[in-house]
Amino acid sequence: MSDSSENTLSKARRINQDTSRYGVFAEIGAGQEVARHFFQAGKASQTIAKTISAYDMVVSDDIYGKEANGRYVCEPRLYKMLDHEYSLLIDRLTGPRGATSRFFALANTVATASSGSNKQSHGWMGVRFQSEPGGPANEIILHVRMLDRHRLQQQEALGILGVNLLNCAFYHLDKSEDFILLLAEGLKDGQIIIDVIKFSGFAVKHFDVRLMNLELVRRGLAEAILFSPKNEILNVSDAIYGKSLLIQRGTYRPVTVTHMDVLKKGLEQMKDDVLKSEGKALEVLPIMELTMHNLITDGNVNEKDFLERVETLTSQGVHVMISNFFLFYGLKRFIRRYNPHFMALVVGASHLNKLFTEEHYSNLQGGLLEGLGKLLEQKTKLYIYPHKTPNLCLTAKSFFPSPHLRHIYAHFIENKQIVDISGCDETGDYLHSADVMKMIESGDSKWEQLVPPSARDLIKSKKLFGLK
Repeated sequence: MSDSSENTLSKARRINQDTSRYGVFAEIGAGQEVARHFFQAGKASQTIAKTISAYDMVVSDDIYGKEANGRYVCEPRLYKMLDHEYSLLIDRLTGPRGATSRFFALANTVATASSGSNKQSHGWMGVRFQSEPGGPANEIILHVRMLDRHRLQQQEALGILGVNLLNCAFYHLDKSEDFILLLAEGLKDGQIIIDVIKFSGFAVKHFDVRLMNLELVRRGLAEAILFSPKNEILNVSDAIYGKSLLIQRGTYRPVTVTHMDVLKKGLEQMKDDVLKSEGKALEVLPIMELTMHNLITDGNVNEKDFLERVETLTSQGVHVMISNFFLFYGLKRFIRRYNPHFMALVVGASHLNKLFTEEHYSNLQGGLLEGLGKLLEQKTKLYIYPHKTPNLCLTAKSFFPSPHLRHIYAHFIENKQIVDISGCDETGDYLHSADVMKMIESGDSKWEQLVPPSARDLIKSKKLFGLK
């Protein structure tokens, strides 16, 4: 028995010995992998009121109802499972043992897949639980991807995660700073991705869902997280499904009028490119992306600064992504896991020099050529916004890489995979976030003209970014 198995079983045994915990396990798609640990630990009758696995789709629909989209591994399905099982538990057992029991329902709906399959191994898992007998329900919801090659390994990882989830919900709600670490305890690096975590209820009200999801990215448990314009955490695969994407990377400290003009001109360019690429119009989803690299200072994340950036960006009505991808090709490959449609990455012309810096691709066997080949293909383009200053105006057409790379650059220009989206005459001077921050810090009110009005009002009303 491995160390992780012993640790997982000891957690399950602790819960079984806690006679105040009593609940239901409902698991679809990967076997009763969480419940199994509690049976193996002994004294499961003290914890488990019922286990159920409704594998047959007709049976599952009869119990939980049908999904409008016909899917079974999705967030609405998980909520239906939790609603049904928790309600039954409360109705049946409040009388006999409600005065002494803290009831819970754990549910998961999962799709596993063997190596070589085109299917994704992913699922939704959640727990609804009482912190006190007769108390209100609280919830913790996860979306996970299993990265092991074989189904048995994926099932084992799911079981460990489920036990950890219950252990954290029951005994570690006071340790928000350690919660994510404890949630992944016993799992190997690269074994599982947790790309969504949500909290609701009185017992978990002190958890800031934005910071908890950021922690997933910081610890490498998630490759990226996505915020809606309402500051909600979204599942990336669901949010970008069936859409064309326009992604702009920046530091956004704070967002400037230049950032919004870049986005506006990128969206205008997208109309024709989407039609040519897809043969039909598709909804275009604009995303402002920050990397963890841009959020870390001296090895630490300034949480207040992070929240201020996200809040000012979502105030512009856009989605915000935080990712672990230092290079664009990694971001592109991540997106392609969920979305085959046309996408464009839009950057200022000054970033072209970084894109054609060979040292950035030293980890690839094919170097820069391999990296750019992975980035740019038939349905991916790089949009270039002019970098204009009082002394010069740099565009895709006026950029010249090192002589030995010029033929590579010419290839992408001639095939219209790197394209200008505006001319120098149609744009003003390029405004950097750093320049605006200097004005804010020095008390120069000119900054108010350099950020979008809604962001300006938010910064002033909440005294963001150190405004005095």
